[in-house]
Amino acid sequence: MPLFHIVILALVQGVTEFLPISSSAHLILTPRFFDWQDQGLILDVAVHVGTLGAVMAYLWRDVLDMFIGLWRMVLGKGINAGARLAFFVVLGTIPVIIAGYAMNKVMPDGIRSIEVIGWATLGFGVLLWVMDRFSVTLRTMEHLKLSDVVLIGLSQCLALIPGTSRSGITMTTGRFLGMERSDCARFSMLLSIPAIVGAGTLKGLELYKTGDALQISTALTGVGLSFVSALIAIALMMAWLKRASFTPFVIYRLGLGCVLLAVSYGYL
Repeated sequence: MPLFHIVILALVQGVTEFLPISSSAHLILTPRFFDWQDQGLILDVAVHVGTLGAVMAYLWRDVLDMFIGLWRMVLGKGINAGARLAFFVVLGTIPVIIAGYAMNKVMPDGIRSIEVIGWATLGFGVLLWVMDRFSVTLRTMEHLKLSDVVLIGLSQCLALIPGTSRSGITMTTGRFLGMERSDCARFSMLLSIPAIVGAGTLKGLELYKTGDALQISTALTGVGLSFVSALIAIALMMAWLKRASFTPFVIYRLGLGCVLLAVSYGYL
C-alpha cells in the first residue's frame, strides 16, 4: 500500500476514533470513495493501537489510578476508587468481547456495506441528539453504579455494526443515564482500552507469524500517525464537551448518513 494511503487512513482513524461519528465506518468508506484497495483488518487494527496510546497518554491519571488500585487490592489493602474504576472498565468490556468473538466466527471481515453504514450513521445520530437534548445532567463518572456499567457495556455491542460508533453509542447511553458530557466521553475512552488491547494483540501475533516486513512497516507507520492525530482530536473534543453539546457531531452524522444512503440507492 502506498505511503500516502497509509497516512490518510491513519489520520482518518486518529481523528474519528473517539469522536461519536464511527471510525470504523470512515476506515471502510475512505478507500471506497478514493477507489483504493481496501486496507484490510491489519492496518485497521494498527491505527486502533495508535489511538490506544493516545487515550492512555491523555487519561494517564485514570490509568495510573486503576493500576495502583488493583495493586493495592492484590496486597489486601481494600478496594479504592481506582480499583472500582478498573472493575467497571473490565465489566463494561465483557459483552462486546463475547459479541465480537461470535461475530468474527460468522463474519471474519465484518460488515462493510455502505447501505448499513448509512442507516446506522443516520439512526444512531438521531438517537444521540435525542438523549443529549432531553436527558437531565445530574451525574459524573464517579456516580456510576454496577447496573449503569452493564447497560453501557451491552450498548457497546451495537458498535459491531459499522456506522454506529462505539464512542457514540456509549456516550449516548451515558447521556441517557444523566452523565455529564465530558464524563460520558471519559468513560467511553477508558472502555476502549481493553478492546483495543485484545484486538491489537491478536493481529500483532498474526503479523509476527507472517514475518512480512512490509506489513510490519505499514502497521508501525499507521500506529505513529494515528497516535498523534488522536491525541489532538481527544484534547479538542474534551475542551468542546466541557462547554457545549453533541449537536455538531449529530449534524455531521445526519449529513454523512444521507449522502451514504443516496450513494447506496443510486441517487448520487
